Amino acid sequence: MADSVRVRVPATSANLGPGYDCMGLALDLWDEVGVEVLDRPGVEIEVTGEGADTVPHDESHLVVATLRQGLVELGYPHPDAGLHLVAVNAIPQSRGLGSSAAAIVSGLALAWGLARPGIALDRTELLTMAAAIEGHPDNAAPAILGGAQLAWLSGDTVNHIGLAVNPSIIFRVFVPDRHVPTALARQVLPERVDRADAIHQVLAASLLVTALTTAPEYLLAATNDWLHQPYRRTLMPESATLMDTLRSRGIASVISGAGPTVLALGTRDQFEAVYDVDATGFAVHDLVLGEGVHFL
Repeated sequence: MADSVRVRVPATSANLGPGYDCMGLALDLWDEVGVEVLDRPGVEIEVTGEGADTVPHDESHLVVATLRQGLVELGYPHPDAGLHLVAVNAIPQSRGLGSSAAAIVSGLALAWGLARPGIALDRTELLTMAAAIEGHPDNAAPAILGGAQLAWLSGDTVNHIGLAVNPSIIFRVFVPDRHVPTALARQVLPERVDRADAIHQVLAASLLVTALTTAPEYLLAATNDWLHQPYRRTLMPESATLMDTLRSRGIASVISGAGPTVLALGTRDQFEAVYDVDATGFAVHDLVLGEGVHFL
């Protein structure tokens, strides 16, 4: 058995507009997390970067809780062993960039490294475990597999298809200095939507696969959404306004995950044409597709 492991896990952006709960992509913004098994009971946690002053420093820490669960499921002989966790976080917390999925995936990957040292990470098994915890695989799939993923559940089975994103497409995230809890963002969604809206949603989601892979000129139309973003606008008015502004200038823009981060997709030329868009109050990052979780 190993006594220490380090992993790197990417930020993710889910939904991409119409791909609600089934589409997502990994971005090259990373959390790095390491664990060492101690010869004494308990847990010691060091966190720097995002969430350093807000995440719990006990067994309820999401990485620790998931790590413990993973150790049990993977047959580690001492799942209650003392642990020293060190996290260097770059993924903003509760902003729609998959911080919870990153914590879950890193916890499971750390458990794998401790329980099965020297054995290549079984990403299919890891994805099944992560989706069981999250309840949907839209963030977990790209966090584990990297790139852009279409993923869905069939009972307990996670299905996924990797999308070969057109190399001309880059990503810009606008991260506001505010939080929107995912649970609250889900509470505002209606139980039913109009048939016309459902038809528009199916068309956009179908078009999105083509736009991402072979026809980026359709990204603006393909990122329209009728299912969740309209109902969340009041929770994140500044983000909704910025998204509207970017879209009015021809840039495909969506609320990333449950928000409030705005994700823009386009070519370098398109982004250069909107350099003057007012993004006051947002931290702006230009990113490319990220790899899946991996050991360091």
